[in-house]
Formats: sequence, structure tokens, C-alpha cells
Amino acid sequence: MTAAKLTALVDLDGTLTDPYPGISASILYALEKLDRPAADELALRAAIGPPLEGSFAAMLDGDAILAKVALGHYRERFGTIGLYENTVFDGIPEALADLRDSGVQMFLASSKPRVFCERILDHFDLTRFFAVVHGSEFDGRHSDKSELIGHILSVEAIDPERCVMIGDRRYDIEGARSNGIKVAAVGWGYGTGEEFDLFPPDVIVPEVADLAPAVLRLLG
Repeated sequence: MTAAKLTALVDLDGTLTDPYPGISASILYALEKLDRPAADELALRAAIGPPLEGSFAAMLDGDAILAKVALGHYRERFGTIGLYENTVFDGIPEALADLRDSGVQMFLASSKPRVFCERILDHFDLTRFFAVVHGSEFDGRHSDKSELIGHILSVEAIDPERCVMIGDRRYDIEGARSNGIKVAAVGWGYGTGEEFDLFPPDVIVPEVADLAPAVLRLLG
């Protein structure tokens, strides 16, 4: 019997790239279109990671209908401008190459709409590292990280015992835990020490240069 492949599911925002300029500007654009007050930096940073519709609802006094309208305005700007207002963290291409060259197959696993993920990875020449790009759909399917990870494990026939989720927020950790896979939390993203205390990963990776060795240890 052939041994199952080593696999890593990899988050995008806050893990591979710093998307804050584009996401924050697009959120502020949406709120301005609704003639609502601008969100503060704390709320903007907290919005990086979880599904945006829920973040908009929190900014709009729990109004779920208005949150959907806000998300539409957000996508107007983000889909044409905001997704390129983004920076790849230093050392990420090298870390992904090290994982690939060590025999790890990688799948992108992001709550961001898949079509945006594909454009971002193409723009920054990162698509070459991934077997398949997985993200949410515009109708909301797979925006929940637990659902998304379960979907990827199923359709890609991945052995959970030979798989690690790499991400920067509690949603990555909770999604991995609910699907029985290990999780490496990166220290350069938008998760906080308090967040990792409440939702402990298997390992916290402090620097990009430590990513490949840490993931290979978890998979070993």
C-alpha cells in the first residue's frame, strides 16, 4: 500500500500575504457608500480572517440585511483594486518551495472568494506552489473554515493524519480541530497571543524562516 501524501492546507490573508491596505480601504468604501461611520483600526484588523459578512454585521449593529449590501459594495472595490493592495510576507516563496521540495502537497484554504484567491496568487506568482486553490463561493458556500476544510479533505481524498493546517487566526485553528487535523499558527499574521492562548494550535511559528521545519516536524 502506498503511504498517504504529506499535505498542508494553507490560509491566504495574514499567512501568505498582508492584505490590510486593500481590505481596510474596501471596508471603509462600503461603509461610506452606506453613509455609515468609518470603522476604527481595531475593527478593521479584526475583520481579517473571518467571513466578512459577519464582520460587517458587527459593524452595522447586527443588521444582517445591510451586511449583505455592504459586502456587495466591498466587492465592487476589492475585486478591481483592493486585492492588489497586498504584500507577500518576506520569505514566503522560499518557505513554500522548501515544503514542496520536501514532498508536501499544498492546497490553498481561504474563506476569501476563490476567484479572488486565484487572482491574488497569480498576481504574486504563488499559484505554482498549490495543487488546487480552494476558497469560498460568492453565494456564501465554504465561507466557514470548518466547512471549507472538511470539503477539501473530502474532495481531495486527504488523510487527516498526514495533514496540517497553516493559518494565523482562531478560525484556522477551530476549523482544523473540528476536522481532526493538526494546525500550525503563524506569528506574523493577525492572530494575537491572547487568541492563541484561548485556541491553542499544535505549534506557533514565530518567523517565516521557521515555517517549513515546523510543519515537517508536525507531519513527521
